[in-house]
Amino acid sequence: MDLRTKLKSTGLLQVIGNTPVMKVQSLSALTGSEIFMKCEHLNPGGTIKDRPALSMVIEAIVRGTLKPGMTIVEGTAGNTGIGLAMVGQVLGHKVIVVMPKGMAPEKHQVLRLYGAQIVETEAVAYTDERHFFKVGKKIGESSPDYWWANQFDNPDNYLSHYTSTAPELYAQLEGRIDAVSVASGSGGTAGGVSKYLKEKDPRIKIVIPDPSGSGISNYFNQGEFASDGAYTMTEGVGITRFVENYRYIQQDRCFTIDDQKLTSLAMYLREKEGLVMGMSSMLNLAGAFATALQMGRGKRVATFMCDGGERAISKMYNPEFLKEKGIDGSLLSEKEILEIFTRL
Repeated sequence: MDLRTKLKSTGLLQVIGNTPVMKVQSLSALTGSEIFMKCEHLNPGGTIKDRPALSMVIEAIVRGTLKPGMTIVEGTAGNTGIGLAMVGQVLGHKVIVVMPKGMAPEKHQVLRLYGAQIVETEAVAYTDERHFFKVGKKIGESSPDYWWANQFDNPDNYLSHYTSTAPELYAQLEGRIDAVSVASGSGGTAGGVSKYLKEKDPRIKIVIPDPSGSGISNYFNQGEFASDGAYTMTEGVGITRFVENYRYIQQDRCFTIDDQKLTSLAMYLREKEGLVMGMSSMLNLAGAFATALQMGRGKRVATFMCDGGERAISKMYNPEFLKEKGIDGSLLSEKEILEIFTRL
C-alpha cells in the first residue's frame, strides 16, 4: 500500500466522498424537470470542503512539504478550516484557522471540537492588510514549523473535485446531465467539476450562482472583479479577486441571487420537503431551480448540498437575525416562488 492510499484509509478519512444523490421533489414538480443534489453534507466533517482538505493535506505529506509535527494554517470562512481541523486531528497535526469576524458561531463551535486554534480578523476588503487571507498567509509563512494550505491558489483543491466529486456525480446520473449549478468561493469545486464535466460532455451547461456583495458575476460577465458592496449572509461563497483555481472554471452563465430570494426559497423547502441546509447549499439549489425554469421542462439539473442547516441556525433560520437585516422570512406560495425565480 503506497503512502497516499494508506493515509486516505485512516480513521474518518476513509469515508470522505462517495456521497449519495437525491432528487428534490418539490422543485422538480414546479419546473417539470428533474433537480438533483449531491449530498456533500454527509461527509464526516459535514461539508464538501472535506474533499479538498483531505487532498491538500495528503498531497503535501506525500511531497514532503508537510512533515510530522508541523502545524497546518489556513484562512477560511469556516468550512475548509473545519475539514482541515478534522484531517489534522486524524493525522496528528495541529491546525490554526484564520477567520473574519461575523462568521456563524456554529462554525466556531465545530472548529473547537476538532481542536483548532481560531484567529479572528476584521471583516475588511482584500486590499486591507487585516484581511483574513493576508493574515493567514503571514502566520502560515512565519515559521518553518507551519504549513500554509492556501486553498485559493492550491491546485490540489480543484483536483480533489476533478478526480472525485465530478466523476461520482457523472456516474450516479449515468451521464444524463443538462446543467450543473455550482457556486464559487475559492474556485475549487467550480473549477474541478466544470473541467471534468466539460471534458465528458461539452453540452453540459455550467451555471455559477453568485451572492450579493461578490465580484464573481461581474468578473465572468464584464471581465473584472467588482462588488456591488451589498451585504450577504452567505459565507464562504463569493470573492472579489482572482485566484489560481479560477483558471479551471468553465462556465456558461453567472448571475447574482440576493439574500431575500435565498431565504424565501429556504422557507419554502423547509415547509414543503423538510429540507434544511446551509447558506451556500441554498445558493447552489437556487441556481439549479432558476436554471431549470430557464431551460424548460424535461431537463436534468444537478447541484450540491455542500453543508447542512445546522450551520445556518443563527442566520438564515433565525427570525431575529432576518428582521435585523431587513429580510422577510415568511412562507411564500408556489406561485410567488415561481414568479421570483422565473425572473432570474
